[in-house]
Amino acid sequence: MSDYLIVVVNRACARFFTLEPVEFPELESGPRLMTRTELKNSEIRDDQEMYTDSKTGRGAAPQGGSVHGYDDKRDQHLDELRRRFAVRVLEHIQKIAKAEQARTVILAASARMRRFLYPDLDTLTRQGYRIHKLSKNIINFSLQKIHEYLAEDGLVPKQKKPNRLKKNIVAT
Repeated sequence: MSDYLIVVVNRACARFFTLEPVEFPELESGPRLMTRTELKNSEIRDDQEMYTDSKTGRGAAPQGGSVHGYDDKRDQHLDELRRRFAVRVLEHIQKIAKAEQARTVILAASARMRRFLYPDLDTLTRQGYRIHKLSKNIINFSLQKIHEYLAEDGLVPKQKKPNRLKKNIVAT
C-alpha cells in the first residue's frame, strides 16, 4: 500500500512506481521508489524507423518528370498509435492506483504524450485522486534521479538519511 503512484511516460514506454516507506528508518534511507511495472508500446519503438523513406513530402515523377509533393499521413498515424497507448496507460494507472490504494498520482509525460493523457485525467480527479502533472520526459532517469527531481518540486517527501547511532564513550 502506498499513498503515491508515479508514472513516467513517453511514446514508447510507461514506467509505474510507488513510494514505499522503509522497514527500519533508523538504518535505511527512505522512503524509496519501487518499480511496479512497465508498459511498452509495441507499435512504436524509439530506436526503429517505422517508414522506409525517412523523409516525407516529396517525390519525383518517373522518367525525369517534375518533382511533386505528397503527404503520407505519417503524423496522423503516429498520433493514433500514441492515443491508443495513452488509453492503455490510463487503464493501467486506474488499476494500480486502486490496488495500491494510492491517493496521489504523479504523471510525468513527454510533450507529444501530454495531449493524449491529460484530458482523460479528469476522470481520476472525479474519483477522488489528487493529480500532479509534470511536463517533462524523465523516462530514462534512474530511480534515484526521479525521486530527487520530484522531491525538488515538492511532490514527494525527500529521502531521509538514516540516523546513525553514535556511541557515547564515557570516561570513568
